Order: sequence, then structure tokens, then C-alpha cells
Amino acid sequence: MRWQGRSTRKYTGGRLHYNRRKKAYEAGRPETDTVIGTERRKKVRTRGGNVKVRLLRCEFANVSDPKSGITKKSRIVTVKSNTANTFFVRRNITTKGAVIETDLGDAVVTSRPGRDGIVNAKMI
Repeated sequence: MRWQGRSTRKYTGGRLHYNRRKKAYEAGRPETDTVIGTERRKKVRTRGGNVKVRLLRCEFANVSDPKSGITKKSRIVTVKSNTANTFFVRRNITTKGAVIETDLGDAVVTSRPGRDGIVNAKMI
């Protein structure tokens, strides 16, 4: 996804005429496919001098057990299912909502690894 502005068409199908051109700050960035492997992060400077941390590869996840309230660091074995894209399972891509298999058991990813730079999960 390159440009995140409005469409050139109205909802009725008619053409929208802009009074200005596209701006560089409206452009999107390529998606971050967080795969399983040796941990690798990338810092991205955003508008206003803020920083987002992209998680390119992950090896561990912070898995919390809602019954006991305990959170432990656990190794990610594989991605079992991913509602964002079924083909992400084949490529072991971790996104929010993905079901991952860990050493402690199956868990659902609650964080956004491509934006937060960390994998937090909740036991199923």
C-alpha cells in the first residue's frame, strides 16, 4: 500500500477532482511481515520525530495465562492459524490475532509486532 489518501472516485462512481497533489507524508510504508527466527528489529522515524519499532524476526513471545495472571517468556514454535491471511501460516508470519504454538501451549497474539516491536500473547 503506497498512498493512504482518498480515492479518486465518489461513492456514487463519479470522479473526484482534487485541489492539490499527493503529499509525501500521506504515503504509506511497506508492510512488515514478522517471521519466526533470530530476533531482528528496525527503528523507523515517523512524523514528529517519534519512533516505531518494527519486529522483522521474532523468537520469543511474552505469554500470559489469564487464569493465574502469570506472564512468562516462551519460545515460538510455529504459527498454527492466522485470520489476517491464510497463506501467512505457510510462511510463519505473525500478526495480531494469529494463533501461535509455544512451549507453554497455544496462544493468541494480542500485540502488533510490526508496529510495537514485541510479541505479546494470551493462552487459549
